[in-house]
Parts: sequence; structure tokens; C-alpha cells
Amino acid sequence: MVHSQFERDEQLAPSQIEVLVKASQLGEPVQALMLYIDQFQTAHPTIIPLKTSERLMMVKTADIIMADVQQGQLLVYTTAHLIQSKEPLSHLRQRLANLDFVQVSKHAFLNLNHLLSLSDSFSGNMTAVLTNQIKTEVSRKYVKTLMKSLGI
Repeated sequence: MVHSQFERDEQLAPSQIEVLVKASQLGEPVQALMLYIDQFQTAHPTIIPLKTSERLMMVKTADIIMADVQQGQLLVYTTAHLIQSKEPLSHLRQRLANLDFVQVSKHAFLNLNHLLSLSDSFSGNMTAVLTNQIKTEVSRKYVKTLMKSLGI
């Protein structure tokens, strides 16, 4: 059960807000809440530049379906294009700074807004079907995180 309470502190500047999270232990729900609070006023880019070998492409973050590394190349699947880049996957994920993007394997993350279905696969993995019938494997290690992101 979550309980919130407001306490006035006139020693804080008008633009300053201090949040204290109390719990019996630092578990996953507490960490998720703290992450949410930390990202509360973080500006999420709506357009992000992606550098290809030929040019710099401006991509709407809402159009990004997933990103996957294959043979050293970052492949960014969007609703209209497949973009190849040399950017590290972790760097792109940081630049997106959005909770809608969830890591599903060591080499891929997906946009929850483009997830159409999940089905069991072999050895505890799952197969995710995304917009444009793009499929990716969800590694066993990341299934729990994905389910939490989906509220399951």
C-alpha cells in the first residue's frame, strides 16, 4: 500500500521539491518508484538524431519500434525505415531516456507502445511481435523486467 503526505518546508526554495521514500526494505517497487521520481521532470526527446554512414536522420521517438545490434551494427526499426548506425545500443537507450523503451536482451530493446503480442518460446524465452510484424526474442533474463513494465 502506498501512502503520500504533503509537508510544508519554508526553508526550501519555491522551485525546490524534496521527496523522501520510506519503506521497510529497498525492494523492486521502491526502486521503480524512485526511478519514476528521478525521471519525473526529465525532458523526453520527441525527435532524436540518428547518424548513419551517409547522413544524420531525424527520427520521431514514437516511431521507433525497436533497436537491435546484429554483427556490430545497430539496427533501428521505425514505422517507416530500417536505419543502420554504429552507435552503441546503450548510448541510444540513454539518449531516449524514456520508460517506454525496455531492454529485452543483451542486444535489443523495444518500444512498449509497438508491442502487439508475446508468446512462449523455447527454454524460457519469449517471442515479441511488434508493429510491422517485426519479431524479437525476449531473453529469459529480461522477461521479468518486461512483465513489470507491462504491469503484469
